[in-house]
Amino acid sequence: MKRDIHPEYVETTVSCTCGNSFTTRSTVTSGTIRADICSACHPFYTGKQKILDTGGRVARFEARFGKQAAAKK
Repeated sequence: MKRDIHPEYVETTVSCTCGNSFTTRSTVTSGTIRADICSACHPFYTGKQKILDTGGRVARFEARFGKQAAAKK
């Protein structure tokens, strides 16, 4: 590695708006990072994720245009 060209790598505290905080290492000079969302409050990690059912829309599109698009090709 070349000397004196890399940023300093320091311990950094990440604080989320939900109140959760943890320590990691980063090149942020202030030593703190404010995050809007973290693994403690993200829907994917908390199990509160909603799965959108788009099957009805796809079927409706295929009913309208699927047969016409295949016939044109």
